[in-house]
Amino acid sequence: MKSILVAGCAISLALTGTASAVEVKVSHSSQASLSSELHTAAWAFQNYLEDFATDFNVTIYPNNQLGQEREVYEAMQLGSGADCAISGTAILGNFDAKLGVVDLPYLWRDYDHVHRVLDGEVGDALAEGLRDSGFEIVAWLDSWGYRNVATTKPINSAEDLKGLKIRTIPTNTYVKTVNAMGANATPMAFGEIYTAMETGVLDGLEHSAALVYSTKFYEVTDYYTLTRHFFGPVVFVCSNAFMSRLDDSQKEQVMEAAAFAGDLERALAPVREQDALAALADAGMTIGEIDITPLREATKPVQDELAAEIGATDILEQIRSAAEAR
Repeated sequence: MKSILVAGCAISLALTGTASAVEVKVSHSSQASLSSELHTAAWAFQNYLEDFATDFNVTIYPNNQLGQEREVYEAMQLGSGADCAISGTAILGNFDAKLGVVDLPYLWRDYDHVHRVLDGEVGDALAEGLRDSGFEIVAWLDSWGYRNVATTKPINSAEDLKGLKIRTIPTNTYVKTVNAMGANATPMAFGEIYTAMETGVLDGLEHSAALVYSTKFYEVTDYYTLTRHFFGPVVFVCSNAFMSRLDDSQKEQVMEAAAFAGDLERALAPVREQDALAALADAGMTIGEIDITPLREATKPVQDELAAEIGATDILEQIRSAAEAR
């Protein structure tokens, strides 16, 4: 009888432990591969919480399994679907327009500039604005490299971009930037790029080296020129609804896990960028450097105009000042 009672208590405790575990659903849009910055961050977050924290069970939903990014964020506002999500900042700009300031052209000098700004007052201010929309920024992450230009023609100077039909993301920021650089911005769905390059509808596209390599755009382009016109930070957010369900200790553990993921991303970013450039060269592309000073100057009015439109002129000036304060 005693052994039965002991066994029953053990089972009861086991069930209680399982029931009390915090379930965390993390969404992102990339493939489930550690060659993706989004999945790597989710993987690091998951492993930290499950290995070093107490009573967490993290499930990752890659490749938009819970819906397109905007749909995921809208559900999170209502306290349903994902608990946390990792993405670029562009989609979240729909919930707080000022967040779009971090995606302006030629804004970031280098990785250090990004870190100093987003780990300081600017990052705190942007986090506060997003908190009012139902989201808590738990970590700022690095994307794996700047966006550059892949073309069928050599680019030896900024002048060589003039008139080239360059595919862009169909957003105001991207279209205005590429046009200001002298090219002919051509908004197009991502899935149409390869065929458009094959048939000569496009002269090129702009994206990170890692993506150009992973999607085999090196098969339809010959030159990859380091224009470094965009560097979009990645943001890791959890819903206010999720965070409110946690006690203070659990919140601290979630923040620690997110910080761990952020530190890992930042360590990997410059390495992965260089690895991707080397892979493109091995695939036969010519990697070119040009003087980007004319492009910086040409896109400065775009920075001013777009920052004013979203009410972020003061934040833009803070970011610019930080670049000069090294």
